[in-house]
Amino acid sequence: MRLLTSVRGALLVTLACVVALTLAGCGSRVHPESVAGANGTSTGVVTPGAEGALEGGVVAEGSGSDVGTVDDPGVVDDGGTAPGATTGGGTTGGPAAPQAEENAAGGGGEAGACDGFKNQTGITDDKIVIANSSDISGPVPGLMQAGQDATRAYAAYFNATSDICGRKLEVLLLDSRTDAAADQVSYTRACDEAFAAVGSMSAFDSGGAAAAQKCGLPDLRAASASLERSRCTTCFGAMSLKANEFENAVPDWIKANYPDAATKAGYVWINAGAVPANANYQADAMEKRGLKFVVRTGIDTSEFNYAPYVQELKDAGVEYLQFLGSAAHAVRMVQAMQQQGYKPDLFMMSQPMYEQAFIEQAGEAAEDAHVFITHVPFEEASSNAEIALYLAWLQQVNPGAKPTSYGLFAWSATRLFVEQATALGGKLSRASLVAALSKVKDWTANGAHGPQNVGAKRTGECWRFIKVDNSRWTAVGSRKYACNGTTTVPE
Repeated sequence: MRLLTSVRGALLVTLACVVALTLAGCGSRVHPESVAGANGTSTGVVTPGAEGALEGGVVAEGSGSDVGTVDDPGVVDDGGTAPGATTGGGTTGGPAAPQAEENAAGGGGEAGACDGFKNQTGITDDKIVIANSSDISGPVPGLMQAGQDATRAYAAYFNATSDICGRKLEVLLLDSRTDAAADQVSYTRACDEAFAAVGSMSAFDSGGAAAAQKCGLPDLRAASASLERSRCTTCFGAMSLKANEFENAVPDWIKANYPDAATKAGYVWINAGAVPANANYQADAMEKRGLKFVVRTGIDTSEFNYAPYVQELKDAGVEYLQFLGSAAHAVRMVQAMQQQGYKPDLFMMSQPMYEQAFIEQAGEAAEDAHVFITHVPFEEASSNAEIALYLAWLQQVNPGAKPTSYGLFAWSATRLFVEQATALGGKLSRASLVAALSKVKDWTANGAHGPQNVGAKRTGECWRFIKVDNSRWTAVGSRKYACNGTTTVPE
């Protein structure tokens, strides 16, 4: 039996999906009250093309301190013709161009004048280099591959239709290897070779925080997982998260729908990085909203026998169970629960476990598993043009790839970078971009996700719920977000 521990530690979290920011006057800036009433509307749904993939970045094999090199990174070489554009009575094989101006690759906002535009680190006469450093190798291979794919996907979309003062995007792909030291190496390289870092996601992102801060590198991440990264003044999470701040929508929904289970709650997490600290921050915040956790316990990443943990939950009479880890770990958890005949009133997972792979691998054990999310589910792409764009262009750069929350927020972060850089025009510099990002709030990426307080680096308050029903992810209750504020607990 593992005794519950109130771990307060300091590395990071594999939790986090990303949300993007927007410069004043560009893109979609919506207050939570508005988002609660409309999760985005369809303005020209996009479908994937039938022909081959667009060219994108490929990470070459690296060793030692070489965190990764790139062959033709993120550049679309199609002669300037946008996929889906009419060319003499036909179309190319890519996704159709969106009909709504706000979904255009450049953002649909007013572009800044290009007078005075200067080449600088990562910017030449014809390109702007953006780096993406994500966990590609490590204990869980491909952990954040979806985020890197999404950044490439948006770069391909942008390059096919737009430019920033005559310059296209080039993506420098780096591997943070699920390791803080590797994250530092990646960001040291990004400082020297890229104008900014965009869409990055790492479970150990504390490593590169100081490097980004020292060189003034704008780091518009999918999400900042650690407090160290959040404290970096040039670093922002597109999905705005603060480790010790949690949304009230989740505990409030649990109390309203499962009042008895709310007083017999349990939290199980995977002992990796700052996951234990974040799990306890969340449990503390939820207790302040009226829940009572009778069990809190962590499972080592190398542990395959979850039966003792399930027995502990049964013995304690836990009726509400919250789980934090990867989708693969969640599969082990629900299968152990099924084998032990344990079925609490409600089993809840956090957003990173919203993956089709969870259902496919867990089988019947996945049924009725719930997830709280802050974006439009991929199953609802037919009603949201931005989600449809992400799905379509993802297939262009990596055919067969599955969308993830990490990926969506990396896409959103890249859109935000483009919109802000376009608006700045000739005033674009690392310093001016950081200043613009610090003012961004209520960014929804055209309704793809709930509003994020990117500049303030505060956890977003708007969330909704989905569950597995007959081997499919389906909406639970209203498709509107619940925006009930947040609760902050001591670090």
